[in-house]
Amino acid sequence: MFKAMILLTRNDGLSRADFRDWMLVGHAPLAKQLPGLRRLTFNIVENEDVAIDGVSELWFDSREAFDAAYATEIGKAVAGDSLAHVKARVRLFADERPQEL
Repeated sequence: MFKAMILLTRNDGLSRADFRDWMLVGHAPLAKQLPGLRRLTFNIVENEDVAIDGVSELWFDSREAFDAAYATEIGKAVAGDSLAHVKARVRLFADERPQEL
């Protein structure tokens, strides 16, 4: 399964609480509409000694499905909403290989 992990650093002037509200209340409903999305997780970073404030995890069937989703109008809206609220965004792409415990 293809997984995108997106590390987000909030804009200057946006409090940690406001960032959390934006991510979970404002951004999440928009991101849930991405075509082909299989799973979505938002992680709010609690430690204040790192430059990352949140990590989004998005699962798709393939990199092509991810690219196709972000090429749609809703995908462009999701990306635009992110870029309006963050000063840095690092996208990591992975071929997820879960292990049984």
